[in-house]
Amino acid sequence: MNGAYVLLLKINSKKNIKVGRLGRIVFNKGFYCYVGSAIGRTTIENRCKRHLKKMKKKRWHIDYLIRKTEIISIVAFSSKRKIECKIAIRILKISDGFVPKFGSTDCNCKSHLFYFRNEKSLFKLYPIFSKGIRIYSKF
Repeated sequence: MNGAYVLLLKINSKKNIKVGRLGRIVFNKGFYCYVGSAIGRTTIENRCKRHLKKMKKKRWHIDYLIRKTEIISIVAFSSKRKIECKIAIRILKISDGFVPKFGSTDCNCKSHLFYFRNEKSLFKLYPIFSKGIRIYSKF
């Protein structure tokens, strides 16, 4: 399946992490949504299998963060077109914050990584996630 996906990550305590060329970034305790895509030969399934591996070559910004967090859910959105930025813009509007240029150095989005303070805050994601397919969950 091609399209976009959202990784829902949990950070249990404040962390200062070096993220490639973005440098050191402070990540607060809470939840983060990362929006990614898999178009063409790479499928969402293969991309997400890679994300679920803790030890791998660091290629994208998200690779630096995944080592220090827990992936608790992955929601996929099937599409033949690039819809990653549309999803990112929708999540930006409801998030509690974002990490500038994270995962979005190849587009005009402010970010593809969004912060949510707590579980209550995550309920705002329901209208977006309800349109996708949950392909992984820790629950």
